[in-house]
Amino acid sequence: MIAIDPATDILGVVDVQPTFMPGGELPVPEGDAVVPAVNRLLAGPFRHAFATQDWHPPGHSSFASAHPGKAPYDTVTLAYGLQTLWPDHALQSSANAALHPDLDTRRIDLIIRKGNDPAIDSYSAFMENDRITVTGLHGWLRARGVRRIFFTGLATDFCVAWSAEDAAALGYGVFVIADACRGIGLPDPRHGDGIAAARHRLTQRGVRWIGAEEIAG
Repeated sequence: MIAIDPATDILGVVDVQPTFMPGGELPVPEGDAVVPAVNRLLAGPFRHAFATQDWHPPGHSSFASAHPGKAPYDTVTLAYGLQTLWPDHALQSSANAALHPDLDTRRIDLIIRKGNDPAIDSYSAFMENDRITVTGLHGWLRARGVRRIFFTGLATDFCVAWSAEDAAALGYGVFVIADACRGIGLPDPRHGDGIAAARHRLTQRGVRWIGAEEIAG
């Protein structure tokens, strides 16, 4: 069992928004299942949490609709490198871009909005896809003495994985609570799909994959 220190451990709630759930613009299979799972964790031993929120302007460069002749899930090269193209989603101020209405936000101390810049996509809670522009989350966590981050949310193989990878590189102890996440699972030539590939990559970087039942309290 993993004992939680309420002073130095924090729950990371990644992109729990209707846009990524069944009926949304970019649905993650079973994405809505994370809401009750995350709420149970928020009601448990974690005293503090942060959330991320995809927040795109219309015509964002990561949208397939912004690239004539391209379709969702195609890949293009932008100024900062390769970019997967997505359906239009998480449009600023839309209902589907809000945090899910059933999410218990009482212990969420900070919300990081990402993907605001029309020219740069943003998966990680810490850094945009240009790998230069930071969100400020690292400084906020360090100022509060956070040592370990437990990630939940959507999607396992994109925003959760990139956030966890960056957190490990920054020196945090990092856990992904697998049953409080769901992934897209695009094909991967070496690992079968993107979820398995993310798990392999993150494990090599010291990230631990756990179930919610392994958390004491």
